[in-house]
Amino acid sequence: MGLKTNFDPNSKASAKDGIYGLPFTEKESKVVYIPVPWDVTTSYQAGTAKGPKAILGASEQIDFFDLDYIDAYQVGLFLQKEKAEIKKMNTEGRKLAKKIIDADEDKLKKDKTLQTTLKKVNALCDKLNDIVYKETKKQLDNGKMSVLIGGDHATPFGAIKAYAEKYKDFGILHFDAHSDTRIAYMGFENSHASIMYNVVEKIPGVKKLVQVGIRDFCEQEYDYVTNHKKVKTYFDAEIQQRKYKGENFAKIAKEIVKNLPKNVYISFDIDGLDPRYCPNTGTPVPGGIEYMELIGLVQEVVNSGRKLVGFDLVEVAPGKTDEWDANVGMRLLYKLTGAALASQGLIKKR
Repeated sequence: MGLKTNFDPNSKASAKDGIYGLPFTEKESKVVYIPVPWDVTTSYQAGTAKGPKAILGASEQIDFFDLDYIDAYQVGLFLQKEKAEIKKMNTEGRKLAKKIIDADEDKLKKDKTLQTTLKKVNALCDKLNDIVYKETKKQLDNGKMSVLIGGDHATPFGAIKAYAEKYKDFGILHFDAHSDTRIAYMGFENSHASIMYNVVEKIPGVKKLVQVGIRDFCEQEYDYVTNHKKVKTYFDAEIQQRKYKGENFAKIAKEIVKNLPKNVYISFDIDGLDPRYCPNTGTPVPGGIEYMELIGLVQEVVNSGRKLVGFDLVEVAPGKTDEWDANVGMRLLYKLTGAALASQGLIKKR
């Protein structure tokens, strides 16, 4: 495994050569990015299915020199092609799901045709979970770090399941504007708004879920996360109040990390950030984490001696006139990759 002799990390990258312009094959790469173009159950703005392709295009703007993690690209980073089967399923599922989303709730309960449609959507989502699980497991079995790029936040369930089976003392650090602990939101059993409820309830290997940046949730979700022994939620309002009163975010970050077990998986919904970093995401919410606060918190995970075994990046949606969301997304993808590799001793920290 290694770079071609004519590769120049100081020159402009070209997405035609692969993500970040890197000339690696999948076999040569330690990190394999799995694109999942999916936004079937998105209940506000669609478009996250275009996220993986947009991130690839924006990756031409990368600079490999990093003040935190040395030469992450050299271990081999490879983005798979989007699977035609998933794209076809998404088109079909989105068309069906739109009928449910647009329907009156009372009508949905009584209309047998809509109930049949709902069952079809749930079946497609189950199928996606199985595809993602099998692909992630295959990559992990081959000694790779598998990273899912969404798509909406429903997409990483299968990936998390595979990681939880591989690693003991395993927990999730979840960045998001939303708690995502609704129960079958709008009848969709695998809704983007239900991913973390499903993870906690259906994947026994997850020992802890730590949520950060949460600022949009219903009463049922609040009751769930504040009473469940596996869940610790840092609501954005509480974090901002602590900062307002003069508390240093570095102290808050250390506290957050102390809740995590030895092996950590990050599930990163880009709308956890302040929406000025992701204005086109599916469900933007005012408030949120600053970009550099996020970087500092992830560094704290690495510096604590915990192992960042894997992660996902979801809900990146390209704008109609610019690539800002994708630009932020591709930089986060590279930074999280570096952090994970450093925590595993595969590259050096500066």
